Amino acid sequence: MNEIISPAYLRHIGDNIRSALKWSLFGILCGLAVGSAASIFGKLILLATSLRAAHPWILYTLPLCGLAIVGWYRLLGTRKPRGTNLVIEALREGKRLPPAMAPLIFVSTVLTHFAGGSAGREGAALQVGGSLGSTLASLLHFKKEDSRRAIMCGMSAAFSALFGTPLAATVMSMEISTVGIMYYSALVPCMLSALVAHFVAEEVFGLAESSLVLGEIPAFSARQMLLIVLLAICCSVVSALFCKIMHEVKHLETRFIVNDFLRAAAAGVLVILMTLAAGSQMYNGAGSQIIEKCLTDPAFRVFPAAFLIKIIFTAVTLGGGFQGGEIVPSLFVGATFGNFFAQLAGLPSPFASAVGAAAVFCGVTNCPITALLISFEMFGFGASNHFLLAIAITYLLSGNFGIWSAQMIRYSKFEPGRVDRTTH
Repeated sequence: MNEIISPAYLRHIGDNIRSALKWSLFGILCGLAVGSAASIFGKLILLATSLRAAHPWILYTLPLCGLAIVGWYRLLGTRKPRGTNLVIEALREGKRLPPAMAPLIFVSTVLTHFAGGSAGREGAALQVGGSLGSTLASLLHFKKEDSRRAIMCGMSAAFSALFGTPLAATVMSMEISTVGIMYYSALVPCMLSALVAHFVAEEVFGLAESSLVLGEIPAFSARQMLLIVLLAICCSVVSALFCKIMHEVKHLETRFIVNDFLRAAAAGVLVILMTLAAGSQMYNGAGSQIIEKCLTDPAFRVFPAAFLIKIIFTAVTLGGGFQGGEIVPSLFVGATFGNFFAQLAGLPSPFASAVGAAAVFCGVTNCPITALLISFEMFGFGASNHFLLAIAITYLLSGNFGIWSAQMIRYSKFEPGRVDRTTH
């Protein structure tokens, strides 16, 4: 008994309590600050998208906006932006993020959406949130070794505010940097940060994401299981294709057009030409309206190659130097492919679109727990068995592909051995 209540043990308990209080308060503060900033960011994205929808001619300003984005980065001293890859490396190595990262991605992503570049907002939010979380920790004079948890809190807050999924936002920041490792020490502050940011976004800024509870859900029979397995296998191929095209197009654009300004302008012109060839702006921006149609309208049918066209639009946009996230485009790709698969397999199209969206998200991010939680928060628990099956298979078969080249595969997806290789 004397050993249990020894001074050393009591000091240990006291240190744990102080640490818990410190990170709990930081999580709440980060949720308030980053949640507010992310909500303003989301409002501006919505405003930019609505302006372009009301005035389609704005698309023709895309090359000029590309020049402005490159100039904005040069003005703040960044010549080679690395986006989410920089955040992932900072998480894994415990480094601080530059404070300039938040205003850089904030302004450039709004410009990208305004002019019609194909990009999302939640991936950009991970960068904004990570940078703000790191900056907040520096202002509070936290130690450098505290940077990892501070960045995670910021990422959780921003993702929760913009996506409206606090459960997934809590886990994603702990799951994203190293596949096979979860940073559970950040669970409580990330949870508080995500919940507070979600409250701020909904109650203060009115930025609410409506859940899309699925209507017709097939019974979990042997036939349906086989169809879900087949859909998941296809989604793993689509995920690998998404990642491969994203990386290769960026490599080609960088290789053949060395000048950053010229490359951004050329990418803008190419997106304009592709939009004219497509005959509509359904592939520009994040594509949220098409995703919603796939998930809510049983009669809606997409062009069979819509998922591939969106991949190309997104690859050209981001590879050219425009800024934004890959997450919503991945949901677009998954939802439209699921819609196409439903036409072939005789499945309810909203159901297949939802499964496809969750599976492709998992395949490109290598975040299966996050994907499962997103599916629950967005679509309810009625199809939980279907989602679990599809996500698990897609995660396994997507191999070492990933949209973020800095993401580390620590343990093999096939064997319990350690591999330590980055995604490709």
